Amino acid sequence: MTLEILTADILGPVRHGFFTRRGGASSGVFQGLNCGTGSSDQSEIVAINRTRVAQAMDVSDAELVAVYQAHTPDVITVDTPLNGAKPKADAIVTATPGLALSILTADCQPVLFSDPEAGVVGAAHAGWRGALDGVLEATLDAMEALGSRRENINAAIGPSISQRAYEVGPEFLDDFQMEDPDNTRFFAAGQDDRMQFDLPAYGLHRLRRAGIGQAEWIRHCTYSDPDRFYSYRRSTHAGEADYGRLISVIRL
Repeated sequence: MTLEILTADILGPVRHGFFTRRGGASSGVFQGLNCGTGSSDQSEIVAINRTRVAQAMDVSDAELVAVYQAHTPDVITVDTPLNGAKPKADAIVTATPGLALSILTADCQPVLFSDPEAGVVGAAHAGWRGALDGVLEATLDAMEALGSRRENINAAIGPSISQRAYEVGPEFLDDFQMEDPDNTRFFAAGQDDRMQFDLPAYGLHRLRRAGIGQAEWIRHCTYSDPDRFYSYRRSTHAGEADYGRLISVIRL
């Protein structure tokens, strides 16, 4: 099956892609393009999937840069391949042509950043914790350190869990109210004491408040479309032992 690669016009001429699960070699609960090296999928199959992604982005396997994601606000700047190393971070930026920055997700926000004028790109993994702790703003700061200007940066949020699928408890709301009482607008009433959190809207809010040029969500819900997307929450609800990871990539 051919790879399915979603793109966003807002990122301009910069080569990028939010890859769906279609076109991969994995089977079982990982059926499709599972690129999660931390999953329990067969490592050689994950390697095949990642090679297919690298080929689609016209880079070598070594030039497909990845990090060890841990829901932090940490960003690394790269100018050479990491040669298999995976530093702990949740965002990557570069001004070096030929390096493809990759982020893995399975409900969290994959956010790709582009400033074609300055020749700087970035990629961030922004779950609720990372977004709340400032990973999106930290990515903009790192891009500015490479010569970009945030008003010239555009960002696209890829497939993420939508509000209707993201049920949370009252203690979750408390964390957001401590950051800003106005954050209650990203929560809708659910059943009993539960609420529905709008993660993409919150991500867009943080980006726009930080002064980015333009930002958008491409409006695909990972939970609601099992044929195209992996979802941690959907897999948990189904009682599955593990789940695949989607990959999102951008390069100069």
